[in-house]
Amino acid sequence: MQLEIINIEGKKTGRTIDLPEEIFGIEVKNHAIWLSVKQYLAAQRQGTHKVKTRAEAQGSSKKLHKQKGTGGSRKGNLRNPLYKGGGTVFGPKPHGYNIKVNRKVKDIAKMSALSAKAKENKILVVEDELVNIDKPATNKFSKTFLAVNPNSRKSLLVLAEYDENVVKSFRNIPSVCGTSYLDINTYDIVNADSVVFTESAAKIFAEDVETQNEEA
Repeated sequence: MQLEIINIEGKKTGRTIDLPEEIFGIEVKNHAIWLSVKQYLAAQRQGTHKVKTRAEAQGSSKKLHKQKGTGGSRKGNLRNPLYKGGGTVFGPKPHGYNIKVNRKVKDIAKMSALSAKAKENKILVVEDELVNIDKPATNKFSKTFLAVNPNSRKSLLVLAEYDENVVKSFRNIPSVCGTSYLDINTYDIVNADSVVFTESAAKIFAEDVETQNEEA
């Protein structure tokens, strides 16, 4: 797959880059994407929900009245779930929501998500000048990024490596979500309207595929 590299003004530079078909041109596996996204969202849940049972609720343990002879129903104590302030029956307890998904399935999901974006022509490659930042500057970065990708509702910016100055520049921009090449995940790809790679980040994909082919 061949893409043209654009500059920070959003114009074509005349240079192109080849993205490996093994990653950006595979058949899209929607079920693998669903599993990966489901695992990611489940892992975000804290699972700290908790209610008090009859044993934990406050109140006297004394029987309200004698068992028989009152003409009414038999009653225990105030902590009965039927009374206001009583315990809760079968309420939620703290537990994890983690779901196991095999590494190979997650890799297929990630490649499927990238391939889907590629088929929709929603992948851009921009010169590294975009992320050559000496100090955080949100306003300047926002204007520059808008020129690079003006029509996107939400963009995923993929960096070759973590850069604190770049991260601090875009973290307060609602329409930009960023990650490094090593931390990219299926949810971020699917959740974004378009994916913007820096030139150096895009080259890593080709290098990794070449390395894997040599090892094979």
